[in-house]
Amino acid sequence: MSLHIYDTASRSMREFHPQVNGTASIYVCGATVQGIPHIGHVRSGLNFDVLRRWLARDGADVTLVRNVTDIDDKILTKAADHGRPWWEWAYTHERAFEEAYDALGCLPPSYAPRATGHVTQMVELMQRLIDKGHAYDVDGDVYFDVRSFPEYGALSGQKLDSVEQGEAAVRGKRDPRDFTLWKGAKPGEPSWPTPWGNGRPGWHLECSAMATTYLGGTFDIHGGGIDLIFPHHENEQAQSRAAGDGFANYWMHNYWVTFSGEKMSKSLGNTVSIPVMLEKVRAQELRYYLVAPHYRSHIEYSEEALQEAVTSYARIESFLRRVAERVGPIELRGDMCPDFVVAMDNDLNTPQAVAALHNKVRQGNTALADGDHETAREAAECVRRMADILGVDPLSPKWNDQSSADLGMRQALTTLVDRLLVERQEARKTRDFARADALRKQLDEAGIAVEDTPDGPQWTLKDD
Repeated sequence: MSLHIYDTASRSMREFHPQVNGTASIYVCGATVQGIPHIGHVRSGLNFDVLRRWLARDGADVTLVRNVTDIDDKILTKAADHGRPWWEWAYTHERAFEEAYDALGCLPPSYAPRATGHVTQMVELMQRLIDKGHAYDVDGDVYFDVRSFPEYGALSGQKLDSVEQGEAAVRGKRDPRDFTLWKGAKPGEPSWPTPWGNGRPGWHLECSAMATTYLGGTFDIHGGGIDLIFPHHENEQAQSRAAGDGFANYWMHNYWVTFSGEKMSKSLGNTVSIPVMLEKVRAQELRYYLVAPHYRSHIEYSEEALQEAVTSYARIESFLRRVAERVGPIELRGDMCPDFVVAMDNDLNTPQAVAALHNKVRQGNTALADGDHETAREAAECVRRMADILGVDPLSPKWNDQSSADLGMRQALTTLVDRLLVERQEARKTRDFARADALRKQLDEAGIAVEDTPDGPQWTLKDD
């Protein structure tokens, strides 16, 4: 089976065929850098990072563009409220987003263009639209003429009669449904020169200009959050195709992270910001929590669900470290489980992919318990390969921050604890429960907590 993805535009599953064999081009709407990122913001980056890793697994050349919206009404308002220059406010939070992406293991984008660096391309796009009769200027503002483009609404399914752009009524608009491409200069706001007067770009124009600058007039995949389908992505597609570009061949949208049923937003405060979350759990555990659900499903955030993900990830980590400590280094090689491949090719079905990964962990633990080290090694290599696609490989240098001394102490501790656990298992098999209980008590007194799981006994150091 080849990769099939759910295409928002056709509202159907479609087999992925890149424009050029052996390559893939992806544009993802990145952050509007108005504040500190929370887990709802970074979910999109993580989901499309998994897509990128999956497409690149066999050597495909993947170009991923993730833009930065660094000029916006909200940025200007927040910067003014805090008495800071708009550009300093934007760059401060751009760094915060980049730090969050990096902390959670996102591969660097091929390009991370800022809107303010592409005004020339925006002016050129507006001129093309005006020349073709799809845009017009009014006193320094430039608008897209929605009625001039019969395909308007095709992406989102909106009917023209019911369209509301969410923009304020402005004198001179031909139709209230026309959306803004360029905003004429206002006192105290940043502006750039154009043939229609000084001003600044509208949000929709920015992404069309940046996407086509780096990926060409037609490219493979455009991605972003489901809340962007209308009006942002609808308007992007309309203005780009009206100008004569094919634009995106596939549209992919990830769903929200919700909190008490509401879309996660700034009004919820900083309880789920990335810096605060990384004080609760490790970065790889948070990433696992966010990529394990299907990208087209809502994540209802809760502390309980987060801790369940931490426990689930610990089973993968414990298995790989136990194999490494018993049989030596585990290479990042080998084939992935067929069930994992089928799941990922089915619209990145990460829940099924994670289930396949854990099934291989169980098989590996059984082999390890039976002393079949070669089978355990093969299982571990397979597990690493699958975990790497999801960006959560516990043995990756990205996550393996233990010092050599710490690792040596853990290896010694693991050897001793595993021997006691093997004795306990043998005692339980022979129904010598007194001996089994005594061994568990011995471990408990040494500060070792033992949990009997479907994957076999798992141990951790007890909290102080």
